[in-house]
Amino acid sequence: MKTDFVEIFQTIRAEIQPYAVQGLNATVNSETSYQLFTAKAIATEGDVKNEIFFAGVEIKKDHVSLKFMETKNGDQTSVFHPELLKLLNDKSSLKITELDDLLLEKISVALATTFTHFKHNEWV
Repeated sequence: MKTDFVEIFQTIRAEIQPYAVQGLNATVNSETSYQLFTAKAIATEGDVKNEIFFAGVEIKKDHVSLKFMETKNGDQTSVFHPELLKLLNDKSSLKITELDDLLLEKISVALATTFTHFKHNEWV
């Protein structure tokens, strides 16, 4: 069980980083924050966006925040396992204070599900 925020951050960042070579850009990559966005402009519902947020991890004062793209209706139940839903800090951000292999596996599944959504919508 990891409880050190730097170690938690580095472990989660390592799970997110492989997506950076699959059509996403790391717009923030520091010792305390890592964020991925789409690498191309996207047309959604008649609106063109220069980028769409995929996922990011950041060390906060009292936790590590793992943020995902918000769903249109704010319902993350299709992305998050019930164990992850317990960690929701807001609509799309998880508040993590400790990390074990089982939780990391659920995070990996949520990232893969989100990436599949991006591919389905041809954002990557």
